[in-house]
Amino acid sequence: MSKQDQPGHRPNKPNKGNEDAKQPDPETLNTTDPQEHMRGPVSSVMQSIKEEAEENDDEDRKEAEQEAREAANHSDDRGKDKK
Repeated sequence: MSKQDQPGHRPNKPNKGNEDAKQPDPETLNTTDPQEHMRGPVSSVMQSIKEEAEENDDEDRKEAEQEAREAANHSDDRGKDKK
């Protein structure tokens, strides 16, 4: 049985290229985060959420670094007491 006789076989179509594909907006082309440049109610809300999350991440990172420094200082202090 040839491939053409098999059920579900679709004949090859000539390549049209990307003529039918939607092209990206010029303002979002060649950017690492196209969402930053998009406009509209949904994009605005998403961008606000992203910015707030980034701020929270920075705060959490600073707190973790501070706690690590305090833990390191605390363990150094305990080591000095034992001597």
